Amino acid sequence: MSLKIVQHANPPTIALTGRLDTNTAPQLDEVLNQVLSVGGVSRLVFDLSELQYLSSAGIRCFIRARKALEADGGKVAILNPQPAVRKVLDIVKAIPAGGVFRNVAELDAYLDEIQRKVRNPE
Repeated sequence: MSLKIVQHANPPTIALTGRLDTNTAPQLDEVLNQVLSVGGVSRLVFDLSELQYLSSAGIRCFIRARKALEADGGKVAILNPQPAVRKVLDIVKAIPAGGVFRNVAELDAYLDEIQRKVRNPE
């Protein structure tokens, strides 16, 4: 099985379908090079609702994106991971626990809370 990558602009989202492994990780690396070279990206969402398999090569892609964004205060969020993929992410801790969301509503609630705290610091 191959990897299909679809990008959405707002918020910056990369939707993955298929397998993210040694053979397909270079495809994601190319997309990440484009996204990260633009600059000004403070949040990047990976939609994994259709990702069936994740290897260490794929995890490396997520870690690379996370490190690049966190260097400038940004964040990476993982959305809708399938149970097997979520288990891999949980085991290797590639994305901090607060960065994995079951659905868009959960992600939006998290983003709303962050913005509320910025507007109304306690």
